[in-house]
Amino acid sequence: MRPKLLRELNRLAKSYLSEKEGEERVRRAIEGKRKVIEEAKEMLSSYRTVMLIDASNLPSSYIAMLRKSIVGIGAVRLFKNNLLRLAMKELGMKNVDEFSKYLQGTNIVVFINANPFEAKMLLDKIRVSWRVKPGDKVEHEIVVSPMKTDVKPGPMMSLFGKLKVPIQVRDGVIWIAKEATIARPGDVVTPELASLFDRLGVEPKILKPVIKVAYEGGVVIPGNDLVLDLNSYRNEFAEAILNAVNVASELVIPELPVVRSSLLKAYTRAIKLAAEAGILTKETSTMVLMSAVSKAYTLALVLATKSPEVAQYLQIAMPTTSAQQQQAAPKTEEKREEEKKEGASEEQLAEGLAALFG
Repeated sequence: MRPKLLRELNRLAKSYLSEKEGEERVRRAIEGKRKVIEEAKEMLSSYRTVMLIDASNLPSSYIAMLRKSIVGIGAVRLFKNNLLRLAMKELGMKNVDEFSKYLQGTNIVVFINANPFEAKMLLDKIRVSWRVKPGDKVEHEIVVSPMKTDVKPGPMMSLFGKLKVPIQVRDGVIWIAKEATIARPGDVVTPELASLFDRLGVEPKILKPVIKVAYEGGVVIPGNDLVLDLNSYRNEFAEAILNAVNVASELVIPELPVVRSSLLKAYTRAIKLAAEAGILTKETSTMVLMSAVSKAYTLALVLATKSPEVAQYLQIAMPTTSAQQQQAAPKTEEKREEEKKEGASEEQLAEGLAALFG
């Protein structure tokens, strides 16, 4: 066989084989994707709620802790966004397009047998300590206990001094002599402080899950809407119970807690009515006397404003200002003059009557 023809045959054979290999790779990829889609469909059918957690800033240690925390009630998977979308569409699930808006970036998919709000509270409790980088801000106070460190004496001693951490040098390493605070909330992490954290084994950053969305029975709930104010709901629930008991007690519904409230209300109203009527009993005597004293005192104040003699007798001091006294003086003189005029007219009348009847 000619060399040129042989080379051409080899080329064709290699091309044929590469096409076969390419087709095989495509077939395996399609089969792999189909397998993932079927797994996603099985998970979607087996669990009540699906939640997406932003995985862009979470380490693998968080995923491991998440899996461990929901074992028995849920499962964690890392599905590709488009494959999860296809699985939901193949199952004919509702509002897939709305849910797909959140299928961006890298996501942790949580399948769980709980309503979205219960799942949110459970996931919020899963937190992982993590290292900080220079430029990060400290989120909470960092306190170190007396301990032996692996830090050798040298430049780091000045940092301990700057942070006011009492230290000692023993056995060729630095010892922290007393409990001390080395960082406070809002402090910016410097390269030296980040190095100190690493050497002391301190991981000051707390990683919290960022829930992007929850899906239950066709309902899409954004992560921000999953936050519950439990204290407010608890207070509202307690107030609703109290109002219900009050209404029921007015209707005297024959339930033990309601009957107790009804009897207490009836007793209180009966005592109040008897006291207002002035009926003296062991239960009402105090209220009757207090009411009588109050009314008598009010009447005394009214009489004292009308009669200075009564005020003096009751030893009630009626306040008068200098302005009132100045206004009262001319009025008193006018009153006397009027009395004189009235007296004169009466005398004239008497004289006229005497002259009339001889």
